[in-house]
Amino acid sequence: MIHLRYLVGFAFFPSGLTKLIGNRFTVLSTDTPIGYFFEAMYQTGFYWNFLGLSQVIAGILLMTQRLALLGTLMFLAILSNIWIITISLSFTGTWVITSLMMIAVIILLIWDHHKLIPILRYNQPMTIKAYPDPERSWINAGLTYTVCLLYLSFPGSVPDGLELWISRGAVMVIVFTFLFTHYKVYKNRNALLKNQA
Repeated sequence: MIHLRYLVGFAFFPSGLTKLIGNRFTVLSTDTPIGYFFEAMYQTGFYWNFLGLSQVIAGILLMTQRLALLGTLMFLAILSNIWIITISLSFTGTWVITSLMMIAVIILLIWDHHKLIPILRYNQPMTIKAYPDPERSWINAGLTYTVCLLYLSFPGSVPDGLELWISRGAVMVIVFTFLFTHYKVYKNRNALLKNQA
């Protein structure tokens, strides 16, 4: 579930950063409904930047683990609009990707449903058991992923020289973080199995 949060959070970084810095998201001709729609959105100016900022914030919140539910709710609000747009404008194949993203967000909401129960059962007495915070290693992994993926997602020219080596280093840090977190899970799982035996 934690890596699903990372994956869903990362999905918004490239498109969100593109909008945030004021670049066009697509170069489709305005003769097509899709190209016309994106050009109209781009021409809104500040709203275009606001969409990008919202996407980046939702992605970062999902990466933090501690604020992942807030990120999931933001992601659901933004993605619902994107999903309906891709279906209504008959995007070729894109609606499949956005539908899979919607399924992922719904899975994350189901996973965190216990945190939503107090909101949904307003003014009813209830006992909620305490849930532990995520381990510090997962929070650190999320921060590492965020910094590296934001750098790699930033729109611009193809890196060369020092930028190329920094990009390669960021990829290596992502791979190392992924392997390290999986090793910790494996190690903790083995320790838990030994204690239960």
